[in-house]
Amino acid sequence: MTKILLLSDTHSHIDDSILKYGKQADEIWHAGDIGDLKVTDTLKALRPIRAVHGNIDDHHIQKEFPEHHRFLCEEVDVWITHIGGYPPKYNTRTRAKINADPPKLFICGHSHILKVMHDKKLDVLHMNPGACGKHGFHTIRTMLRFTIDGKKIDNLEVVELGKRGS
Repeated sequence: MTKILLLSDTHSHIDDSILKYGKQADEIWHAGDIGDLKVTDTLKALRPIRAVHGNIDDHHIQKEFPEHHRFLCEEVDVWITHIGGYPPKYNTRTRAKINADPPKLFICGHSHILKVMHDKKLDVLHMNPGACGKHGFHTIRTMLRFTIDGKKIDNLEVVELGKRGS
């Protein structure tokens, strides 16, 4: 079983509340808009990290992290990208690939809106952890944590980190 902490849209922000949950995970996944490599460097010091760059990330971050990251976690096919849309209205960057070769778990950031939904037609679980940084229009800073055990995605939990301005 692999315990995952999923976050996005840090926009250069990292704090003890994020790190507390990072220490409890086996892996940390970041769905883009990292903002500064100090964020991922700090997270890497705790646990293995899988990340993609987002639309605010500079060339240094783009060099270290891809736009799309597709991999197996145990027996689950995972695809992480920053801008991907929502079922069934995937964005033009992802739509054809998802329809042709759907992953089991599709993860995006960008919207700052926490959302978990199942695409019944393609049998894809979509997750967006919201935003855990302090920049943006979101009110509450959020992340997700869950487990992957073989083919099973389980124990999904929303982590609320408090108001954006605090």
